[in-house]
Amino acid sequence: MKLKLYFITFLSFLVIDSFWLGLIAPKFYRSQIGFIMAEDPNFVAAGIFYLLFILGLVFFVIEPGVRDHSLLQAVKRGALFGLVTYATYDLTNLATLAGWPILLTVVDMLWGTTLTTLVTLVSVWAGKKLAKQDQLSD
Repeated sequence: MKLKLYFITFLSFLVIDSFWLGLIAPKFYRSQIGFIMAEDPNFVAAGIFYLLFILGLVFFVIEPGVRDHSLLQAVKRGALFGLVTYATYDLTNLATLAGWPILLTVVDMLWGTTLTTLVTLVSVWAGKKLAKQDQLSD
């Protein structure tokens, strides 16, 4: 079940985040931090982020949400997890990098909160469906 939850969460995160990264983010990020953006993204670093972020999300939010049968509580925890994790990145950059835009900080934190909330909603809902199927097959 844990591996299934990880896969569902990973896939839903990639699908939802791809809309942001493909449609909105390129122009917005270039306008905000184009002066420090790499020509080509570091896909290894991005992949490691995704793997670790999803691991934390599943461990701290998704599994407890499925186990406790509380979608609302899981969504609240997912929103908080997204806010805290994205704030860690954005506020650290705001504190330490000259010229880091406050608008980017706010928008990215809002996106991280929204993204993680949506992924939590999808993953906990799917996890509950899987748990019911597992119970029926036992």
